[in-house]
Amino acid sequence: MSRDFVGALLQLNAEKGVSREQLIRTVEEAIQSAYRRTPGDEDVQVRIDGDSGKVRVFRARFVVEEIEDPATQMTVEEARKVQPDAELGDLIETEQLDQEAFGRIHAQTAKQVVLQRLHEAERNVVFDQYASREGELITGTVSRIEPRAIILDVGKAEAILSTTEQSPLEHYRIGQNVKAYVLEVRRSAKGPQIYVSRTHKGFLRRLFELEVPEIHAGTVEIKAIAREAGSRSKVAVASRQPGLDPVGATVGQRGARVQAVVAELGGEKIDVIEWFEDASAFVAKALSPAQVIEVRIDEEHRIANVVVPERMLSLAIGREGQNARLAAKLTGWRIDIRSDVSVAEAARADHHDEISGNGTVIAEPESEPEPEQEPVAEPESATAATAAPVEAEGDAQPVAAASPEPDKEPVEAAAARPSRRKAARTAKPDDEEVSP
Repeated sequence: MSRDFVGALLQLNAEKGVSREQLIRTVEEAIQSAYRRTPGDEDVQVRIDGDSGKVRVFRARFVVEEIEDPATQMTVEEARKVQPDAELGDLIETEQLDQEAFGRIHAQTAKQVVLQRLHEAERNVVFDQYASREGELITGTVSRIEPRAIILDVGKAEAILSTTEQSPLEHYRIGQNVKAYVLEVRRSAKGPQIYVSRTHKGFLRRLFELEVPEIHAGTVEIKAIAREAGSRSKVAVASRQPGLDPVGATVGQRGARVQAVVAELGGEKIDVIEWFEDASAFVAKALSPAQVIEVRIDEEHRIANVVVPERMLSLAIGREGQNARLAAKLTGWRIDIRSDVSVAEAARADHHDEISGNGTVIAEPESEPEPEQEPVAEPESATAATAAPVEAEGDAQPVAAASPEPDKEPVEAAAARPSRRKAARTAKPDDEEVSP
């Protein structure tokens, strides 16, 4: 009987994957539960020898300072009558029981409890096995295709790949082997529920670790990943070994390594860029394949103002803003992209506003204007100083006036005077009259 018991333990250990110690504990608890269902047997304890399979049944109570349950507890004074060196918290054996008292009803109860506890132990073992693999890759076989999820057979459990975690480029069939990223493992009445994903950026990281030995070894580090599953991803890499090109090691010879990852993702485009500690250089690299002329960093508002050539503007922004959006996710900066043409036009407009006085910056005049005076009648003859041309300020052109002859009526000078006064008024920002 004992030899058969030990053999059964070994067989369960091989089939269920439950440790031998845990199996012995489960059987002990099952037999104890069967005994304790009889009134007066609440203090029954069971111990099983794992090597010989011998079962020992006895009564025992716990030593406590104050008794709350007389059926299972005893005071220190009572315990020391049985065992002189008894202390608080000890389990004191009071009586040895005969195994023949374990009848048929007890055996059936023990069997049911053993089976139930074995199922629980098996579920706990599977849960612990996959809970330790959160954040890693697992490979499963498509067993069922449901409207809202695909069920993968991963061995002793099933993994759930919901539609929200599936790439739109991929299609699955029964029996297909699928790699997935373990998101979460939950306990349930039916066993552990494993939730997996193929759209998480951690899935892309694990694929690169599989394909690139330098990343797996740690000489090349993936610093950041920005991904829109099924469309495009950006990966920033840095080297921990001097002289090692991180981008070249990640891409591989003729792009073999990155192409293997692209094939696993169903054709998703991947941009591999070098990571820089300098924010402006990193933002410029993140916008590749577009060329960048200048990057100005606003530390306070976390904004990167980027200037690109006019012909590269659409490439920098990307289709529906995808390239700029992924660059912002990758770098953690808000990116404002403008072309060099628009920047130059804005600079010219600001310069014109400064000169004309219509902008936010008002140009100050070189000298203070004279106070307004009543116009003085001009003499019939004008001197050369009166007819001297007045140099206009701003964009207005000076009006030239010729000096009249002294013995003739200064008709030309008189004709030039209104133009001289008009030109002077136009050049002033405040539109004040200038005394003649």
